[in-house]
Amino acid sequence: MKKMIKKIFENHKDKFYFVFRVLVGILFFQHGAQKLFGWFTENPSVELFSLIGLAGIIEFFGGLAIALGLFTSFFSLVSALTMLYAYFIVHAPKGLIPIVNKGESALLYFAAFL
Repeated sequence: MKKMIKKIFENHKDKFYFVFRVLVGILFFQHGAQKLFGWFTENPSVELFSLIGLAGIIEFFGGLAIALGLFTSFFSLVSALTMLYAYFIVHAPKGLIPIVNKGESALLYFAAFL
């Protein structure tokens, strides 16, 4: 059974990577759209020339590029660093445990972009 599962993953790794990349990119794009334009939420958009606005720009365009497969190495690096910064500057001061400080999505995105 273990060998069969391993063979399936080895034979289809490109397809699994494609699905993972597109899903992560679309979800990241939605975070940016939420910050920049207020999409998918009842909250208004944020000020463009602020740290949250910069994060929204990176999330919006980085997520779109990653989902489309454009400059993925560059946008993954920029997005990973953005999420690491977001975790330590915004979330970690509220406590060390990610589920408590609401930083679990930042850490998950960081890991995905690595």
